[in-house]
Amino acid sequence: MQTTAKQVLEYAAGLPEGTPLVAKEILHLGRRAAVDQVLSRLAKRGALLRAGRGIYVLPVESCFGMHAPSARKIVEGLAKQRGETIVSHGAAAANALGLTMQVPMRAIYLTSGRNRCLTVGAQTVELRHAPIWQLILPECTAGEVIRALAWLGPENTGEALRKLRSKLPYSELEKVALVRARLPTWMAQELAILLPHG
Repeated sequence: MQTTAKQVLEYAAGLPEGTPLVAKEILHLGRRAAVDQVLSRLAKRGALLRAGRGIYVLPVESCFGMHAPSARKIVEGLAKQRGETIVSHGAAAANALGLTMQVPMRAIYLTSGRNRCLTVGAQTVELRHAPIWQLILPECTAGEVIRALAWLGPENTGEALRKLRSKLPYSELEKVALVRARLPTWMAQELAILLPHG
């Protein structure tokens, strides 16, 4: 058991910070029941943090002691591991773009996967299944624009786009305009008015 535990910790230490550790990923270290038991014991000892059913993460060591990885790191690791698209929630996107002063109190992300919550230490990360159009352009500001507009709703979209036109490089808004056909009618119409050449 001790040998397997050491191997599990060494394997976890070789992963990028926040990458979730699940039994299926480490079956090369032992049989399923034994691996499950080792993960559970390591969590009870505090060597791993339990993030959800069967999901563990390695705590991060800093000058302040051991703590959970950031929500963003956990989400990035989960997205890579599961092949899901996971992006920031529209409220967080709107805040980052300066469209609202409202700061989200909880870490909420949109996902192509199922709804679920991960709890690591004192932080809870909520993953909400979202329609595919809210997950497009995941790696760029244009995608954040789409998610912010979705959260703001039809009544605020025109004003938000006018603000963004003076703040963002035109190339980012052009990316949004180019995917107009995949967006809801109300959003596509506002884009057509403000960005007619997209």
